[in-house]
Amino acid sequence: MTSTVYYVASSIDGFIADRDGRLDWLLEFGMEEFSPHYEAFLENVGVVVMGSTTYEFVLGEGLEAWPYDGRQTRVLTHRDLPVAVEGADIRFESGDVVDLHAEWVEAAAGRDVWIVGGGAIAAALADAGLLDVLDLTIMPVALGEGAPLLPLAGTRALEVQATTTYPSGAVGVTSRLT
Repeated sequence: MTSTVYYVASSIDGFIADRDGRLDWLLEFGMEEFSPHYEAFLENVGVVVMGSTTYEFVLGEGLEAWPYDGRQTRVLTHRDLPVAVEGADIRFESGDVVDLHAEWVEAAAGRDVWIVGGGAIAAALADAGLLDVLDLTIMPVALGEGAPLLPLAGTRALEVQATTTYPSGAVGVTSRLT
């Protein structure tokens, strides 16, 4: 069964990017200790959804290959953006995420829909009752301000299903939205 999952890392004070929209603070931790969890998660992803800011960040990393290869990528935007990765299944769309969600689930073909970037995208889905899981890694760093993790319109209850501690001091919390 398809779940819509917001798989994300944040600072301990709840930001996914710093005040300048950068992720340097996160990249300093590296990926090695998080790779087994990430790889297991990615195995069940059929569709990747991101906003234009996340898309441009990924492109700016100078990658030789699309990191979500074999998965359809939906980029939410109102602008014309380049498809700069040959062979990648990248589709640009605009509209209300609530209206687009059913298409993502259908395209995922029984696998999960991953909300990659954009706390606002995840929050809109959560507010509509369409976000199933928050898979959050809380990094041991405080940013003070930046892009909020999940700017909800109201309070949402979460049921914690699993926790993981990492050598760096990061803590993974997987929760189902109720």
